[in-house]
Amino acid sequence: MTESSFSHGLLGHPDLRLLRDIATAVVRLEAVDDLDSFRLPYPREAQRALNALVLECLRNDASPPSSLPDLLRWCLSRPVSSWPLELPDDIFSEQDWLIDRESGKPTQFCHELALKGHTDSTAEQYDRLVINEALRACREDGSPESYAAFRRLLVTRPVLTEADWFDVTTDLYLDPVRDLIDEIYDSVPDGHLRDGSYTPCGRCLTLLTPLADGGWWCERDQCRHQGAPPTGIPIDATTAGEVRQLRRPLRQFVTGPGRAETDLEGLLRRLGLAVEMWPGYDAYDLRITFPDGHVWAVDVKDWAHPGLLGRAAEPPACNPHYDEACWVVPRFRVEHRKDYIEVYERERGERARGLRLFTDDQLRDAAAARLQGQHGPAVRIGPPTPEDRRGGGTGHA
Repeated sequence: MTESSFSHGLLGHPDLRLLRDIATAVVRLEAVDDLDSFRLPYPREAQRALNALVLECLRNDASPPSSLPDLLRWCLSRPVSSWPLELPDDIFSEQDWLIDRESGKPTQFCHELALKGHTDSTAEQYDRLVINEALRACREDGSPESYAAFRRLLVTRPVLTEADWFDVTTDLYLDPVRDLIDEIYDSVPDGHLRDGSYTPCGRCLTLLTPLADGGWWCERDQCRHQGAPPTGIPIDATTAGEVRQLRRPLRQFVTGPGRAETDLEGLLRRLGLAVEMWPGYDAYDLRITFPDGHVWAVDVKDWAHPGLLGRAAEPPACNPHYDEACWVVPRFRVEHRKDYIEVYERERGERARGLRLFTDDQLRDAAAARLQGQHGPAVRIGPPTPEDRRGGGTGHA
């Protein structure tokens, strides 16, 4: 799915572009070293972002950060809504931080702003480059099954031991994307070690980060929303051989939403619906067919910020055919931020053509109601019809 609408409207705002540049600097600093231990000379782009922020603070008669470490303290101690910048109204809240206060890691919001805000740089769209390369390789091989296997690999196995690596690299279904798999898994840094072991999250399977107080931090917002992460089976570093994990953009923008996709698949199959995952080489995420032949197309998103999501909205590709389409977010996003759908709809651009956003529970309930023979806006997921508007309301399920 293209993100080109980011370059207009919301991210066309000068101070928001500055905030995006700061988020990019934070993400890249974390990639080269721990945020609390990097050394001079500072990366050039980080110094440029700091200089621009200092200038903007002076223009607004505000005290600027005195150094790059001081800027990182800002990111850690202040939501972006409190920064002395002229940001669009009602877009950011006290929940929007660039660095997580508990772990000292860039937040998911920080990654969204950095990685999805630079539409002019293919380097910033790593997750899309990987997916597109997988699509190309599997199409050339004529193997839609291989593409589905690749997507499920990214969803279900974000961490691989040496034995796992052997299983994956000898899987015939994954043969068309073998070289790509070599690229997308990287060695795990020592920061994940505690007492000689790596510990995966028992919910989302990504590696947990040990905290100084003895606890654990999961990088997925949904896990933290559910409370302390359950620990999976520890991976002993001395016996597991080389331990690899997916690169962060893939864990965030493919693994995370992918788990939401497969969870939704399970909900709908339990209703008795036919569900095809990633049809037409990933034209969209789920193709849902009702007994009367009516088809829904669904793309699942798991973004922290609804305004950025709204600016990225556009309908799924029309092939394979469908009758109605929508986007879906995990329910916890709306529980965590009550105005999530409202902000999405306010920031949704013309290219979205009224594309609606539901929670996974709302979509399941609408599907169940349709299966029971109900009619009207409550069982439609597409944009409201003129009749719906005359009847008052869009009829979210």
